[in-house]
Amino acid sequence: MHFIRTCKVSTCLDFSGWPFFASAFGQMVLASVFAQWYWTFNKRTLPFFAVTAALGRSLRYHVGTLAFGSLIIAICRIIRVALEYLDHKLKKYDNELTKCIMCFLKCFFWCLEKFLKFINKNAYIMCAIHGKNFCASAKDAFMLLMRNIVRVFVLDKVTDFLFFLSKVLVTLGVGAVSYVIFATDLTPYDNSGLNYGVVPVVIIMICTYLISSIFFSVYSMAVDTLFLCFLEDCERNDGSSEKPYYMSKNLMKIFGKRNKKD
Repeated sequence: MHFIRTCKVSTCLDFSGWPFFASAFGQMVLASVFAQWYWTFNKRTLPFFAVTAALGRSLRYHVGTLAFGSLIIAICRIIRVALEYLDHKLKKYDNELTKCIMCFLKCFFWCLEKFLKFINKNAYIMCAIHGKNFCASAKDAFMLLMRNIVRVFVLDKVTDFLFFLSKVLVTLGVGAVSYVIFATDLTPYDNSGLNYGVVPVVIIMICTYLISSIFFSVYSMAVDTLFLCFLEDCERNDGSSEKPYYMSKNLMKIFGKRNKKD
């Protein structure tokens, strides 16, 4: 009990695993929607309520997968919190060896948590595609990514840069508009009641960045899902009439692929 009382409230809430489960559930629903779009040969036959259908599938078939993946991340987080608590208790001894060991352990489990989140995300995508359990989906996703490691690295870095640049541009654009409104006399609005016109601008920019991060996380999930679908499509099909590509015609044009019957 003493250990739990010394933890921060936000960290203690992570012990329940609900934040990780909610995040995993959202990823599964999005992955199911995007995968259904990709693997539907005739895109005009897609259901109108695709998100609702994906929500129902996730609740009916994949709750166990989501709970298992969330449990793994929660256990890793608990270990990290325990290390922080242990490091706080050992500071009074001022031992260089202890500091080195604690630093190594904290770095190791931080990297492990990042890796597990990456594996979980791709496992949810493969589960949404094939409907397999967590372990089988994680294995299939990992092997598929390792067979295309160069493509994975390039896509990851390019998309991270583009998403970060987009969030910065959106934040700066909204900040510029709010600055003109609140901190200048260029608009007909009366700002005489504001003592510090920059304060609302800063608050608006912070909120804009947070909202844009949530917004672009949907695009990030779409990119990851379509990328895995594309890799599997290339390995499973060859463009023949028996095994046509499921990718869109625009994607075929980009990668120089075509179905022979087209």
